[in-house]
Amino acid sequence: MTSARAESTTRGSGPLPWGEVWGQDDAVAQLQAAASDPAQLAHAWLITGPPGSGRSTLAYAFAAALIAEPGDENAMRQVIARTHPDLTSLRTEGVIISIKDARALVERSYFSPSLGRYRVMVMEDADRMVERTSNVLLKALEEPPENTVWILCAPSDADLLPTIRSRVRILRLREPDVADVARLIEARTGVDAAVAEQSARLAQRHIGMAQRLATDAASRERREQTLRGVLGVRGVGDAVEVAARIVQLATDDAKALTAARDESEREALLRTLGVTPGAAVPPAVRGQLSALEDDQKRRATRSLRDGIDRVLTDLESLYRDTLMRQFGRDTDLINRELASDIDRLAAAWSAQRTLAVLDAIAETRTNLQGNAAPALALESMLITVATGRTL
Repeated sequence: MTSARAESTTRGSGPLPWGEVWGQDDAVAQLQAAASDPAQLAHAWLITGPPGSGRSTLAYAFAAALIAEPGDENAMRQVIARTHPDLTSLRTEGVIISIKDARALVERSYFSPSLGRYRVMVMEDADRMVERTSNVLLKALEEPPENTVWILCAPSDADLLPTIRSRVRILRLREPDVADVARLIEARTGVDAAVAEQSARLAQRHIGMAQRLATDAASRERREQTLRGVLGVRGVGDAVEVAARIVQLATDDAKALTAARDESEREALLRTLGVTPGAAVPPAVRGQLSALEDDQKRRATRSLRDGIDRVLTDLESLYRDTLMRQFGRDTDLINRELASDIDRLAAAWSAQRTLAVLDAIAETRTNLQGNAAPALALESMLITVATGRTL
């Protein structure tokens, strides 16, 4: 490994504003040049990379470099903390970005910078726009103000409309190696090297997920139980039972992630409205409380669907390993802990059946994005797992 790459593997608290960006030296160099030279600066950027690759971290570092004068660390910290007046950001906590939120973002993009060199608009979940919402954004990208820069983030440029892609400069992030992620997780969390390697491998190099697996043995156990449950599906009854279990585990996980935040937000709102703890909520403020609860429900829905999507990603890794075995590949297994089960499955199934299951998983992901009922979508997929036939 080169010295530059070794440095990027351990970076995490270096000089502002790039200190928190990890493993993306080429991207950082390109954005540093753009921030310092107007001739290299595009009015709109799309940062793409797999989940956990650091798209958002890089976007805010770039925003800080654009807004702050060189050496103004206070302004840089404000941008990275999302509190600078010349930064406007949008990260939806719902399943999709609403057209209302997109319009509000576009409106602010026409404001001149108040303190910094540029006004920067960051959209973290650009892949969550439906076509009508994308068209709202398109108008702003076609005629941008002189000192406004857009930074969009998405897993892939294919997730956006071609008309959007044609108006942005695309910056693709590199996917880190398992060993790189393992070293980072070991340094950040202090777990031993074996746990860090296992977590990085099972998370498929998703840094945030790897850190969670490394620091939460229960998460690792739930993942293994889910995969073993799917491996045990033999018929329709098993499919229904395992689908319900997956949805319940994802629901419990979503509640655990959002419950404390929901209660904190509710208490903060009531305190702001002058309602003492434990007192009855006056009718005059119930509308605001109801609006907060609606936002929290949307966030819970997204959290649940993200959790199920993570299960689908884990299942893809399981059947990817199976296919690798069927084609004679004895290395690079993601799920090494299940190697004997994978070998038995690879011997019992044809490669065509494994591919049919992978197709069913991909179709399930698409159906869930279209608001299909999670339990029914999973049941249909697991029946394909059990029988090799699609419904």
